[in-house]
Amino acid sequence: MPGGLSLRARLALGFVAAAFPDSDIIVTPLAPLAYLHNHRGVTHSLLMLPLWAALLGIACAWLLWRQPRHWRSCALMAALGLGAHIVADLITPYGTMIFAPVSDVRYAWSTTFIIDLWFTGIILSGLVACGVWRKTRLPAVIALAVLVAYVGFQWLQRQRALDFGEAHARAAGYTQYQVDAVPQPPLPFNWNVFVTDAANQHYSLVSLLRREAPEPLAADAGFLTRVNAPYMPTQLAVWITAPRYGSSADDQSFAHEAWEHPKFEFYRWFSAHPALYRIDRGTSPCVWFEDLRFFTPGRGHMPFRFGMCREAENWRAYRLTDFGREAVN
Repeated sequence: MPGGLSLRARLALGFVAAAFPDSDIIVTPLAPLAYLHNHRGVTHSLLMLPLWAALLGIACAWLLWRQPRHWRSCALMAALGLGAHIVADLITPYGTMIFAPVSDVRYAWSTTFIIDLWFTGIILSGLVACGVWRKTRLPAVIALAVLVAYVGFQWLQRQRALDFGEAHARAAGYTQYQVDAVPQPPLPFNWNVFVTDAANQHYSLVSLLRREAPEPLAADAGFLTRVNAPYMPTQLAVWITAPRYGSSADDQSFAHEAWEHPKFEFYRWFSAHPALYRIDRGTSPCVWFEDLRFFTPGRGHMPFRFGMCREAENWRAYRLTDFGREAVN
């Protein structure tokens, strides 16, 4: 029993610790903004990791296995599980507050789509191999090496996507802009490339693998084929412009007023590629924004659409759902 813990105990503790950071989702039903404010916050913090590891280690050593002298061994296993979860979240584009509660800045390496079939497949293959060859660590070492190499390969593809965006921005004559690239399914060659200026989000869905436009989809095309179809070769890239505040002067003035309102600070903090979704006119006009970072072709509903509605002389923040609007403050 290395470290005083059996293999089964270490696996169980590692599983619990790796799942622990997402315990922050229990606050989601409490308020519409709880998820935005708290998910990937203190439970995902590198600063808080030693505390969570120690608490999990003490709880497991004292309460579950009745081996208090081994709490340090338990804490070490917990730290490995916690760290693996935090790093796995960092590679996605959502953003993780790794320095919470000292800082609420969200860090994202943006190499890997939130649900990456290849990433998951490597992990599952490693687990199956470990189950077959239980007497050696070689399958685990190989799986980990392949997983790291895969993420490294994705990082290289992201650099290619960023270079493509930079080249487009220079060719288009933009002077003040930012370039970003967000991974897309189902291949590591698919990217949503952004060139952002003060007024617009310019974005393009590209494939770094294709050299020709994809064939028209057949009626019986499979799910993955349909998901992969919208991404064009870089030489045939189509750029879409999404205004941040709208096109007309009236829309821009109204949307800008809503965007800059103090009650909408939470969304300005959260969103990475905000754009105007729509403006609803009427007795209680509303301005709705969306974060194009979460745009995926074929998705029925894009999450994290929020807006401001003017009621009499006051503004109020809302979340837009499939069932209508929901007040958030």
